[in-house]
This record gives sequence, structure tokens and C-alpha cells, in this order.
Amino acid sequence: MSLDGRELRNALGRFATGVTVITTHNAQGEAVGMTANSFSSVSLDPALVLWCLQNNSDMYETFASPTSFAINVLALEQEEISNFYAKKGDHLMDPAHFSIGRNGAPLLRNALVSFECTLDAAHEGGDHLIIVGKVEDMVSRPTGQPLLFHSGRYAEIR
Repeated sequence: MSLDGRELRNALGRFATGVTVITTHNAQGEAVGMTANSFSSVSLDPALVLWCLQNNSDMYETFASPTSFAINVLALEQEEISNFYAKKGDHLMDPAHFSIGRNGAPLLRNALVSFECTLDAAHEGGDHLIIVGKVEDMVSRPTGQPLLFHSGRYAEIR
């Protein structure tokens, strides 16, 4: 059986996901960010999380093997931030959007939670690279609703 790529994408889009911005520093030491919704927990002990990077991403070289990075889970009111870092070719972070975490990764201000990670492993997975990070630190907001993505658009919990 052969699957139609568009039908598969639409079907997978029926699974609601949170929205994240992955942040790190590029080779020039500049803070960069990229919106992603392919985030998942892997293990509590050790504390591992993963996200997936498309092989043809314009930021592949920067995000494929970072020493440290952060996964910032966006709050409902951060849709504009999500759109800002979803643009191809424009991933430099606005200094007003972030601070530097304890382990050196850029952390988005007002995110629901920011997981500061070091690279644990990277695995080829079809047209994506699966990046596993060891959580070294985290900053969590006590309140707020998550920004969600479902069926090709933003959504919220009601």
C-alpha cells in the first residue's frame, strides 16, 4: 500500500501538539530560534526529551549538533513569537525575546517552560533528524495555557 503524502500529513495534523521554539547559538555566537511542534518527553531518569529537525531545514547545520540548546514551550499569548521564529531564512533572535539560561542557552521570556539541554544523541529518521537532549535545567511558569497546533492552525484548550 502506498500512502499519499498530503493525506498522511493531514491525518497526522489531527493530533494536537504544543508549540515550541528551539533556541541555541549559531557558529557566530548569535542567538537563533526556530519554531517546532515535534517535541516529546523520552525519559525521566535520565531526564531526556526529543525534537525533530527536517533534513532540508535552512538551519540544519546550526541545529543538527548543538552543544546546548533550549526547548521553549509557548504560552497561548505567544502566537506572534511562534510566527516570528517560523520564518525561513530569518532565525536571529530579538534580544527583547530572551535571556541566557544557567547553561548558556537562550531562553524565551514568558514561555510556559524552558528546558535547557545538552545534546545526548541524534538519530536519522526518514526526512528528519531526531535530536535527543539531556535536560540540565528548566524554568517553569506556575500559570498559563499552552499554545496548541491542530489541523494546520493554532488552537487552544476550552
